[in-house]
Amino acid sequence: MNSFRFRFSSLLVLIVLVISACSREVKEPKVGEWRAVLETIDGKPLPFLFDYTAEQTLVVHNAEEEVVFSDITIVGDSITIAHPIYEGVFKGVFTEDSIYGNFIKPSLNRVVPFVMKQGREERFSVNAAPKATVTGTWETVFSPKKPSDRYIAKGVFEQIGHKVVGTFRTTTGDYRYLDGSVENDTLRLSTFDGAHAFLFEANVQGDTLMNGVFYSGNHWKENFTAKKNEAYELPKADSLTFLREGYETLEFSFPDTNDTMVSLSDERFQNKVVIVQIMGTWCPNCLDETRYYTQYVKENPNDNLEFVSLAFEYAPSKEKAMAAINRLKEKVGVPYPILLAQYGSEDKKKANEKLPMLNHVLSYPTTVFIDKKGVVRKIHTGFNGPATGDKYDAFTKDFEAFVATLLNE
Repeated sequence: MNSFRFRFSSLLVLIVLVISACSREVKEPKVGEWRAVLETIDGKPLPFLFDYTAEQTLVVHNAEEEVVFSDITIVGDSITIAHPIYEGVFKGVFTEDSIYGNFIKPSLNRVVPFVMKQGREERFSVNAAPKATVTGTWETVFSPKKPSDRYIAKGVFEQIGHKVVGTFRTTTGDYRYLDGSVENDTLRLSTFDGAHAFLFEANVQGDTLMNGVFYSGNHWKENFTAKKNEAYELPKADSLTFLREGYETLEFSFPDTNDTMVSLSDERFQNKVVIVQIMGTWCPNCLDETRYYTQYVKENPNDNLEFVSLAFEYAPSKEKAMAAINRLKEKVGVPYPILLAQYGSEDKKKANEKLPMLNHVLSYPTTVFIDKKGVVRKIHTGFNGPATGDKYDAFTKDFEAFVATLLNE
């Protein structure tokens, strides 16, 4: 009898342990293909596709681009999905095949509702064949009826069947990898990269004209018009930003991540070619450019060449801004100093007050080329990222050739 009681008690303990272990098992969203929808102004859905992987990462797909979210935390049925560099974070509740919640940017007080559903779907559901073809180059004007907000762009698209990929290039950069479709005479494009959520919707008239609306998250929208023009080019990026009369170089003094003040007059920069990058850790084009500069420095070490970045951050405190800079340096492996030039706002007019020798700060990023004598030789506004294809290749080729010229002087 005692032996039976012992065996029975042992069995009860085993059952309790198994039940306890099962109750502690953490469930996850299903591995596989998912579709997410963010809610923009006017209730317009902004979709993107992603994979949830067995390694507990979320991989967003925008045309050729993959954006990896590797910081995922699960507590009960709550889930937090964060980008390794950008501040924005998804917070929601989940089942195996759905996630509901908000995409939040705390420093900007922005909250965008989202829904994610498991399963293979089109980015944009299409119920009719395309009646328009948008392949080619489009001369574009955003906010055409608002002189104070008006700016120009170049749309470059490729359409196969109803699917479309491409981007809008502006004088300050590009609108990332856009991915979408044409249904009847309506073009829809979207992208989500962890920092920006963009939706473009346009009516296409006769394959030669567009009238549309550009949505940025749920905080901004503007109209745009475009006309097919294969010969259209934007102004040269080297002509838009320049030194004011009476200046030959930059002057600045900002703290690095050790809170040590760094100035262009420091000995480390003397008699060297210096590349000064004006940027922000929140800026995807700046991230693309930083990745390229980091690769260039590592592949082309030269004692006569220095890089330094000036970060203009919207983080509300110095501590949070420094944390963002450190996060970028660590994740990308940036080998050169990134200085905190401004926090609390990325406002370009305020940035210009920090660099009054420039006619304006038109774009993040902007690159200033300084020769061995300390003279500014060129200022390149904006950055044509990988999404621009040939323009990105042209930028890297021109950059490397011009730096080589300065080094050989």
